[in-house]
Parts: sequence; C-alpha cells; structure tokens
Amino acid sequence: MRVSLCTITFRHQLISLDEIAAWAEANDFQGIELWGAHARNLAPRADRNAEWLDGYGLSVPMISDYLPLDGDVEALRHKAVELCRLARRWRTRKIRTFAGSRGSLEVSADERQQIVERLKEICTITASYGIHLLAETHPKTLADTAASTNRLIEEVNHPYFAINFDTLHVWEGGDDPVAVHRTMKPHIRHYHLKNIVSRADLTVFEPANVYAAAGSRRGMTPLFEGVVDYDRFLAEVAGESQVDASLEWFGNDCLETLRRDRTRVRLVVEGIAPARRAANL
Repeated sequence: MRVSLCTITFRHQLISLDEIAAWAEANDFQGIELWGAHARNLAPRADRNAEWLDGYGLSVPMISDYLPLDGDVEALRHKAVELCRLARRWRTRKIRTFAGSRGSLEVSADERQQIVERLKEICTITASYGIHLLAETHPKTLADTAASTNRLIEEVNHPYFAINFDTLHVWEGGDDPVAVHRTMKPHIRHYHLKNIVSRADLTVFEPANVYAAAGSRRGMTPLFEGVVDYDRFLAEVAGESQVDASLEWFGNDCLETLRRDRTRVRLVVEGIAPARRAANL
C-alpha cells in the first residue's frame, strides 16, 4: 500500500510544499495528494513538478478538485482540460471530483442523466490525456450510497471512470465499507482514510465548515480512534497490489496526527499491530 498525505490538510497553515515534501519523506509517506487549488497556485513555479518531487522519493497519486458538473458546460470543459494539464505536470493519472452537488434522492431522473452525460464527456477529455476521472463516495452527491454509486458506474460506463473510495463516507451512507469494497473493488483507484468520533459529529465534514478557518473540528479523530474500524478495513485492502491511499486529515495537530496514523497504518498492513476489539463497521 502506497500512502500519501493531502495538501488540503494544510489549507489554513503557512507551510510550503518544500516543507511538506521534506516532512513526508522523513515520515514514510510515498506521495502527496495535491488539492486542486494548490496545484493551480503552483502553476507559475516551473521548478515545482514531478521531477522535483522525485528528489524526495515522492509522487503525486491524484489531484483532488471539484468539477462544476451542474454549471456552464464550457466552463466545465475548460476546467477539465486545465486539470489534465496540471496532472500531466505532476505525472499523475488520476483526478478526483464529486458527482454533482445534490444527493441521489434529491435529483430528478433528468438531472441525474445530465450529470451522467457530463461525466462521460469529461472522461473522454481525461482519457485523451491517459488520465482517470474518479468520483468520490460522498454525501450530497450521486455517490452518496453504495447502491447509487454502483448505478453511477453502470450509467457512465467508461473505461476512464473510476471511484475514490472514501471509507468514512461509505459508512456514513449506511453501508458496510468492507462489504461494499468487495463488490466495488474493480472500479476503485484510490482510497481516502479518515474517521469520526460518532455519527452525530458527521456535520463537521460539511464543506462550509471544513473549509472555514474558524470552523469546528469537534469529532475529528485519529484514524484508529473513531467509529469506523480501520483494523478491519485495512485487513481487507492490504493484500491488494498497487493500492493508493491518502490520510485525509482536516483537524488540528496535523503533523503529529499524520505521523501517528502513518505509523499505525504501516503496522496494521504489515500484520504487526494487535487487532482492535471485534466490531462491525
């Protein structure tokens, strides 16, 4: 398993990519998942690219952004091309987006079809660059439950369309991440790993809160201290070859939390850490 950290973790901190890369290398990370805003802001820095990151023994597994699938179609195409060019610069073959901005039960059949058609069109664009478009399992999108996500995979039906499996959000949708993973596995190209203290705290991940510098961080917790049993989930995926996963931490104490979680993930994957209490996800 290749484990990355996410630059979105540092969205409210004054820290450079150089510092992040040096720290990631020293703490056993294999990659840095670039937030789309950061990738765009780095564009003028011609000396910051995949070759530069090679010097740290790191790569960019994915650029995570938000394509305006329900907005102006020309703006959508333009942004997709821009992201593909940024992905090429960082030598990544994955771009993450959300499948719309409303949940599967909130949209009409026509609205769902429009999102599907736009995902197909963007996949045609990304495919011309050799890049996969990943829809993240996420609330308030068409990938908010396992049933709707599997339906979306069938509807888009494109070889360059895949899934970013956010384990917590799969659980949030009412599904067992291990069971869903077993059926969805052929379509998964990346994993986001994060946790929460309780279901009552899930609103902490709503965009209006999580992106606000003064937003609440209550309920965010290290990976192995929350309601989702990551000992069980990682045991399910650890045997897979070529697995890319990112520790998606939005809370405080960034470096210490990431350091501890990275160490524990390695121990679990290597089969060293004792199994946590038996529990259902």
